[in-house]
Amino acid sequence: MSLVTTHVLDTAAGKPAAGVAVELRDAEGALVASGRTDDDGRIRDLGPAFLAAGVYRLVFDTGGYLGPGAFFPEVTVTFRIPDPPTHHHVPLLLSPYSYSTYRGS
Repeated sequence: MSLVTTHVLDTAAGKPAAGVAVELRDAEGALVASGRTDDDGRIRDLGPAFLAAGVYRLVFDTGGYLGPGAFFPEVTVTFRIPDPPTHHHVPLLLSPYSYSTYRGS
């Protein structure tokens, strides 16, 4: 299993957000991994099984999902991995004019 996973839910439509492109980047901005959400809005295999402790970013192409007029064409969630052996799940709740995130399980 990947050390980092994500899940995107379309709260306006009340369903998973399928087909959202996501990049995992390190603190310097280098691409670590990328993927696309499945029909359940999840990426279960994003990135390697191990990452060093540090700051990382998940960059969600929300414009590709919401369309060319998206108010938030991209969402970047910056988070810290303090304990590398622990799995980190970072979900995104998305609607046309807002988003939220949290540390999942």
